[in-house]
Amino acid sequence: MAIKSYTGRRVKEIPKETRLKVSDYMTRNLITFNPEQPIEEVIEALLKYKISGGPVVNEKNELIGMISEGDCIKHISDSRYYNMPMAERKVGLRMVKNVETIDGNMNIFDAAKKFLEVKRRRFPIVENGKLVGQISQKDILKATMSLKSEHWK
Repeated sequence: MAIKSYTGRRVKEIPKETRLKVSDYMTRNLITFNPEQPIEEVIEALLKYKISGGPVVNEKNELIGMISEGDCIKHISDSRYYNMPMAERKVGLRMVKNVETIDGNMNIFDAAKKFLEVKRRRFPIVENGKLVGQISQKDILKATMSLKSEHWK
C-alpha cells in the first residue's frame, strides 16, 4: 500500500506576537562616547563596565561612529611606535565612522545571520536619526534561549 498524498507533519502555528524582534532584546541603557573624549577615558570605561566597545554620539544623540577595544589597541600601538603621548588623541580620530545599523523590528535570527555575514560584535539601532539601542552577539544568545528549538520562527 502506497501513500498517495502527504502534506508533512502538522505543527501548531506560533502567533506572530511571540516571534522575537531585535527591539525586544537590545540594550537601551548604553555607555556612549563623544568624539572629543580622550582615548584613555574610553579605555577606562571599557575596563570598568566590562564592554568591548560602544557607540559614539554627538550632542543630539545622533550616531556618528563606533569605538572598540581594537581601535584603542591600535591607538596604543601607534602611540608607542611614533612616540606620541596618548592623551592628545581623541575618540573622533580613532572611531569607525561608517557604521552599519540594523532595524529594531528585524527578527532575531535574521540579525544572527547578519552577525555571521559581516563579522561584527554589535550593531546600533537608530530610530528617527537618534540612537535608541544596541544589539550584541550575547543578546542574540540570550534571546534564543527563551525559545525551544522546535518553535524557532
